Amino acid sequence: MEPQFPMRNPPQFSWINLSRNLLLAYQSVGVVYGDLSTSPLYVYTSTFKGKRKNYLTEDAVFGAFSLIFWTLTLIPLLKYVFIVLNADDNGEGGTFALYSLLCRHAKFSLLPNQQAADEELSTYKYGHSGSFAATSPLKRFLEKHKKSRTALLLLVLAGASMVIGDGVLTPAISVMSSVSGLRVAVPNFKEGQLTLLACSILVGLFALQHCGTHKVAFLFAPVVFIWLFSIFGVGLYNIIYWNPEIVRALSPVYIIRYFKETGKEGWISLGGILLCITGTETMFADIGHFTAFSVRLVFACVIYPCLVIQYMGQAAYLSMNLKTIENSFYASIPDPVFWPVFVIATLAAIVGSQAVITATFSIVKQCHALGCFPRVKVVHTSRHIYGQIYIPEINWILMILTLSVTIGFRDTTLIGNAYGLACMTVMLITTCLMTLVITFVWQKGLFAAPFLLLFGFVEGVYLSSAFTKVPQGGWVPIMLSFFFMLVMYVWHFGTRKKYNFDLHNKVSLKWILGLGPSLGIVRVPGIGLIYSELATGVPAIFSHFVTNLPAFHKVLVFVCVKSVPVPYVSPEERFLIGRICPRPYRMYRCIVRYGYKDVRRDDGDFENLLIKSIAEFIQMEAVEPQFPNSESASFDGRMAVISTDTLVANSSLIISEHNDQDINDTTQTSRSLTLQSLRSMYEDESVLSRRRRVKFQVPQSPAMNPEVRDELLDLIEAKEAGVAYIMGHSYVKARRSSGFMKKLAIDIGYSFLRKNCRGPAVALNIPHISLIEVGMIYYV
Repeated sequence: MEPQFPMRNPPQFSWINLSRNLLLAYQSVGVVYGDLSTSPLYVYTSTFKGKRKNYLTEDAVFGAFSLIFWTLTLIPLLKYVFIVLNADDNGEGGTFALYSLLCRHAKFSLLPNQQAADEELSTYKYGHSGSFAATSPLKRFLEKHKKSRTALLLLVLAGASMVIGDGVLTPAISVMSSVSGLRVAVPNFKEGQLTLLACSILVGLFALQHCGTHKVAFLFAPVVFIWLFSIFGVGLYNIIYWNPEIVRALSPVYIIRYFKETGKEGWISLGGILLCITGTETMFADIGHFTAFSVRLVFACVIYPCLVIQYMGQAAYLSMNLKTIENSFYASIPDPVFWPVFVIATLAAIVGSQAVITATFSIVKQCHALGCFPRVKVVHTSRHIYGQIYIPEINWILMILTLSVTIGFRDTTLIGNAYGLACMTVMLITTCLMTLVITFVWQKGLFAAPFLLLFGFVEGVYLSSAFTKVPQGGWVPIMLSFFFMLVMYVWHFGTRKKYNFDLHNKVSLKWILGLGPSLGIVRVPGIGLIYSELATGVPAIFSHFVTNLPAFHKVLVFVCVKSVPVPYVSPEERFLIGRICPRPYRMYRCIVRYGYKDVRRDDGDFENLLIKSIAEFIQMEAVEPQFPNSESASFDGRMAVISTDTLVANSSLIISEHNDQDINDTTQTSRSLTLQSLRSMYEDESVLSRRRRVKFQVPQSPAMNPEVRDELLDLIEAKEAGVAYIMGHSYVKARRSSGFMKKLAIDIGYSFLRKNCRGPAVALNIPHISLIEVGMIYYV
């Protein structure tokens, strides 16, 4: 079944919409805010670590809390809740959502596979359109200069790489911080034992990823709710019991006093303060699972007040117990409730880590959909919740890296230095992209500069402080992001060069027309599905087939599976069908379009849908005058959108379906017994038991055009003869005249990634027994 499309917030008020948003708000607590809500475990400890202990006074604690309060108010509340959440891409958020939004309003994409038909998608046109965007000098500059578009892509890839880095660092710091409470309760607990316990929890966490989030998701929201109410109660108790005057620190005056007293060390301590907003980016990245209103509601009414009270209470305790800075959170918990809070803190850390790991899987899938990540295995762990996926390769890579960070550092402060740098970099990149969205999409250029100056300055100051921690752990996210960014850019670079080679070496339609309907060879019964990345034209690999094979299928379909810069493509708009060459050639084009968040499920019905779509196109072409005369066409004709949801009701064919086990052994078929036995060896019995045999028949209608009838009969006969999947097994090499860096990227980097990632046939779920591959070398 197709995934349900997330509904945008209805403008009118109704009790049904309110109850729905309240339910989504409840669910979002466990998925979105698990990371942000566990930050009180380590913020104050990271802020006053090392030399900064010498400046630890009551006024310094008041100043630190004032910084935390205003940081929470400016970044998560003002920037994200009130501004960034409005920049969703048809209900989706995140770095790539902003990039796809920009690519639809300007020619920023580097992969030239866009078509005019893509702009007719219902989810394509989103945002304002006007004369300003068309005449903007900045837009013209970015579109004209390829280097500027490359820089924009690198900025997006850097943000995506940092998000993947968060997937490594979040489980490490959250679990290490939660179990560190044992040192308070059990002073003799050794550091090695603490690290071993944290690693055991992490291994169990990653080992359970294959089960899917949905099997434990019902526990997420209650755990985080109990955690939030617990820290709210502890914070309120500490304010009243230890130092009620901490309320005065809400004034920004204490920030000025803090920097006057601490000087340069105060600026360096911002690297610890910024940890209070780690996880904020998930508010925007995960709105596709919920709604912007539900995310806003729960942050403003629950998350924000609970965190403010907790930080205030911890500061009140710390101001009277300065020596407890090494583990101020657990030290501030009253003895009667210590163990319950410790248990719920550990569970909350696991929940926060789970959410970030799932987000990492999602960002990798989005990167792949937009041509920026090698093909990996994507397992959909839920048939009903479209966003829940599992990527085995990425999961085990994350586990190895997380364990390496945990064992290598054994200190939450060092991990926090790395974590803060990664999170603040993502936020600054979001600010830059949002500035472009405000300018080009919202058409509010006057507000773009103040937005960039305010939030760019604040985040820039925090980031400059985080960079001072590079020697003390900050190098980890830099190295991780550089590695993932290099992988993504090399893959995108190689993919783009390969596509351009196909684009510039297309087979001339004049040459095909000169061969005649037989293509100069024998046309045998059957359908040949020729897979290509080209959205227009005939790929060069087709000439290899024609010149080297003595026979070819009677019906040829050039299939292009491509991603478009929208989150979802509805089933009604998924298939684009067209014709190549005149009708007697029996050559068609099918473009299957997916959004970057679409779920590509293998339902085993692609062949049948394709035949139905082509049949519908043949009938439509005969009765609708807007199609060009295919008999005289010397180019790819106009392509039609064929709705797969209405094919059965409106099909020009008679369709009957029944299971394979119901078919009599004497049923006539052109498939040989050898082929059937081979197929049974390659397919699982459960698949065979579910396989449906679809029979097509042309209705006996005297009104049907004879040429249309003949074409439909040829199509049905070809389907009964069998379907073959034809792909090119390509080897990409740099030209001899290429520079050293290009040879390094193509011959070593891209070639290595292609050899070690999933093959295109596996990624497209092509049956191995029906696959034909031909080798071809691309010199790019």
